[in-house]
Amino acid sequence: MSAEQEALRLDETDPQPSLREEFLIPPAPGGTYSEAAYFAGNSLGLQPKAVAGRLREELDDWARLAVEGHTQARRPWVDYHELLREPAARLVGALPHEVVAMNSLTVNLHLMMASFYRPSGDRTRIVIEDSAFPSDSYAVASQAVHHGLDPADAVVRLTPRPGEDTLRTEDVLAFLEREGGTVALLMLGGVNYLTGQLMDMAAITKAGRAAGAVVGWDLAHAAGNVPLRLHDWDVDFAAWCTYKYLNSGPGAVAGCFVHERHVADPSVPKLSGWWGTEPSVRFRMDPDIAPPASADAWQLSNPPILALAPVLASLEIFDRVGMDALRARSERLTGYLAARLAPLPGVQVITPDDPAARGSQLSLRVADAGGLVRRLAETHGVVADAREPDVVRFAPVPLYCTFHDCHRAAEALDDLT
Repeated sequence: MSAEQEALRLDETDPQPSLREEFLIPPAPGGTYSEAAYFAGNSLGLQPKAVAGRLREELDDWARLAVEGHTQARRPWVDYHELLREPAARLVGALPHEVVAMNSLTVNLHLMMASFYRPSGDRTRIVIEDSAFPSDSYAVASQAVHHGLDPADAVVRLTPRPGEDTLRTEDVLAFLEREGGTVALLMLGGVNYLTGQLMDMAAITKAGRAAGAVVGWDLAHAAGNVPLRLHDWDVDFAAWCTYKYLNSGPGAVAGCFVHERHVADPSVPKLSGWWGTEPSVRFRMDPDIAPPASADAWQLSNPPILALAPVLASLEIFDRVGMDALRARSERLTGYLAARLAPLPGVQVITPDDPAARGSQLSLRVADAGGLVRRLAETHGVVADAREPDVVRFAPVPLYCTFHDCHRAAEALDDLT
């Protein structure tokens, strides 16, 4: 049996078949296949076919009802975001009143830090990983400046050991035991955007809170990628985008989690807006806010319905399949691709070998990453992305990627490296 035949056999017999037929697969930029082998879902997920119909329904209700759509649309706009609450909670392992769909990821991180980053005395530092996504670096530095602190002193960037590419959990825990008394906020990425490393969120959260720090997580590359248990892990807050693994469209409305111990605590400061007041009194237009005992208290403005509709359509897919089944398929796909890449010369995988320590991503260190990504697309129809100067990222997203896609990627890399 050829390698291609084996990949096709795996696709036919996998216990959780691909839902590829429910997504719009872009045409291959080049090569002999009509459809792309798409591995850039960790940057922008593919469009579910159901999204166009959902958007048309909202546009039709707007055309038919105008302002009355707030209460009379088939999904009334005034409380539309409530439709996302329970599926979002199931996705991230939260109680329904702990989650809300709002804003964008970095806006939500700023709102969370406005509430939970409270430097005082010796406890002033914010801890992130050195390879954090740049937006997180900019956000925490600006928060330090906002509090009159020098980011060079206030922001700690955890680095891997010399010669290694990823953080060791024991090193993070040792840092917290050693220096936790100076840490006001620990805010790491649940899955690192560059390396694909899945952090041990449960252990790190426990250690951070034991050290007296607030623990928040950037789940941009974790939500919809790996199972999460935010409530049980006792996470203080978390935020995530929905346009990567959640396939909700470019710049889609993000999500936010606040643990229930905080949502009803009146001592927690918030930056407020009118949608953060109790719905039963919202339209009395009172000058004083009456925040609900839920994550909704962090809302600022009425939600954009046309932007929420794709998120709702996507969450329904995740609810139907379940994160445990998707995670199991992800491990099979990523493991298959890793095995196919292992013998290739000139390719160094920097993502952890342990399936439990990575998400649906393999990051490769190669020469001329940008040029390789262009050649993969132009000559083989394989779409990945580059992080200059020397990292190419492949995301075998379990909802729509197949073993045959992984076969194509391995064959293309063998041909081009």
